[in-house]
Amino acid sequence: MLGVISSSPGVLQPVFDAILANATRLCEARFASLFLNEGDQFQRVSVHNAPPALAEHWRRTPMVRPRPESAVGRAVVTKQVVHVDDVKTTAAYLERDPLVVAGAELGGYRTVLAVPMLKESVLVGVIVVFRQEVRPFTDKHIELVKNFSAQAVIAIENTRLLNELRQRTADLREAHDRVTAQAADLETWNRTLEQRVAEQVAEIERVGRLKSFLPPQIAQLVVSAGHESVLESHRRDVSVVFCDLRGFTAFSELAEPEEVMLVLREYQTKLGVLINKFEGTVERFSGDGLLVVFNDPLPCPDASMRAVQMALEMRDEVAKLSVKWSHSGHDIGFGVGIAHGYATLGSIGYEGRLQYSVTGKVANLASRLCDQAKDGQILVDINVFSAVETLADVEFAGELALKGFSRPVKAFNVCNLRSPQS
Repeated sequence: MLGVISSSPGVLQPVFDAILANATRLCEARFASLFLNEGDQFQRVSVHNAPPALAEHWRRTPMVRPRPESAVGRAVVTKQVVHVDDVKTTAAYLERDPLVVAGAELGGYRTVLAVPMLKESVLVGVIVVFRQEVRPFTDKHIELVKNFSAQAVIAIENTRLLNELRQRTADLREAHDRVTAQAADLETWNRTLEQRVAEQVAEIERVGRLKSFLPPQIAQLVVSAGHESVLESHRRDVSVVFCDLRGFTAFSELAEPEEVMLVLREYQTKLGVLINKFEGTVERFSGDGLLVVFNDPLPCPDASMRAVQMALEMRDEVAKLSVKWSHSGHDIGFGVGIAHGYATLGSIGYEGRLQYSVTGKVANLASRLCDQAKDGQILVDINVFSAVETLADVEFAGELALKGFSRPVKAFNVCNLRSPQS
């Protein structure tokens, strides 16, 4: 959309047409239209993919006064998004509103989404997207049309400013002594417009880079802050979860590569859903191994509890997968290690390939506990045990001699969460 706006300065029709085409396609709709506010009436300035009979009717009646009972009318009055699951059940249709009846009977639409175009609190117009079947739009579709609405308002405002600038330039031709100053204004405007486009494109690229190695909510946190200081190297107390599959090495040595990839894909997909659910940060994927961090970069007061809850749900999900895998002759289990303590965190790598990393004793301890965990075990250190002992059933697993640790480490096995009654 930024490309269309920048390639059509002062011309709104290509922008409106592109908005409706993309909104119809991405929202899985049948057709769409766009109205502009003309005082006490609204002008239909763009239509995409409307059925021929309805398109001809709309061509003959470009100016409308939508009634308050219709989807467009409600969007005009409330300045809010209006989502109608089935237009044929609405009062506007049952009371034979001509605008609604024509659309429903000539265009066959049933589900309607009307999104107001607002400049601050002033109504500029309305985007309307139609489906010919009763199928409500998703929240994602609604947010998408709202973003298109914002882009349309930007295009209108840019056109207004550009037309004002063009008029100013015409006036300057009549006042020769002011040409130089006004030419400087024109140059400044062009630079500002280019800078706006460049900044928005850079922001989109930045979000894309962040989402390649951070959970979406954390990437959004960085973008909202306007800088990436949360990704710089720093110290923080974190809960670290390390998990991997038992018997995976033996399985991968005997199985075909395609079968190994299928098992990994199923495994990582299930775990990825739970990581997002509990707002953990994926530090790394390494084959069947996975390291997740809690309390950085997104702070959370209950890091150890979240880590344990996530691990318990992971154990349940992988247990279901293990039953499925066993039917194919694969004996694969699952183990988890969790530790809590201070670590050094931040992004490592090089331009174009960054990774969020955790370094320190706590990460090593989580990995070593995972190595010791048997199938179905969730081994935690004393710090995690202290945080969850009143909320979970935990059993002492002994003092373990772990590689890289000079003294035995007390380990505890988390069995399950306690019910609220207990």
